[in-house]
Amino acid sequence: MIRHHLTDALLIAYAAGDLAEAYSLAVATHISLCDECRARLAAYEALGGAVLEGCDTAPVSDGSLAETMARIRNGAPAERAVPVSRGVFPTPLQAYIGGDAEAVRWRSIGGGVKQAILGTSKAASARLLRIPGGTAVPDHSHGGLELTLVLQGAFSDEGGRFARGDIEIADQSVEHTPTAEAGPDCICLAVTDAPLRFNSLIPRLLQPFVKI
Repeated sequence: MIRHHLTDALLIAYAAGDLAEAYSLAVATHISLCDECRARLAAYEALGGAVLEGCDTAPVSDGSLAETMARIRNGAPAERAVPVSRGVFPTPLQAYIGGDAEAVRWRSIGGGVKQAILGTSKAASARLLRIPGGTAVPDHSHGGLELTLVLQGAFSDEGGRFARGDIEIADQSVEHTPTAEAGPDCICLAVTDAPLRFNSLIPRLLQPFVKI
């Protein structure tokens, strides 16, 4: 059962197309797992459609539709099959990566923790983290907004317990020490728009190399 959900502000921004690419990926992946947030998103999308229907129209040139369609055709990437989600990663993330967890090129960042940085726009960064059971991430606060979505296993911190499908939302006011539960590796999708603020010296020294 998913106990930690997206805020209304994030769902509204996603529905309006106002989120950075990395945050949109986290939201899309969460709502593919969460019936409650998916229903709330549908309500906001319906509300947005109703608002648009009530807006005044604006004149456009005769060739605007053809020009728009041409841009879409010219800029569209080659089509590829979207994998069905039968593994660790939900379909939106599988489609983004091109496979499941075995397709990820993990890189060790110390203490048994591994990461894979995903290619997104510069407005925010997205990475996959693989944390062995029983391992704690060094205590830290945040320079911006961090979304952490659990895909396998679970972790606990000052904010509670987070298992598959749960998403933790942390801002500058949150300081925590996430610790993976014993058992399978805890795999998370983490999105940030500013570097973390580690409290101990060694993580701060390693930070420029691991880019977190």
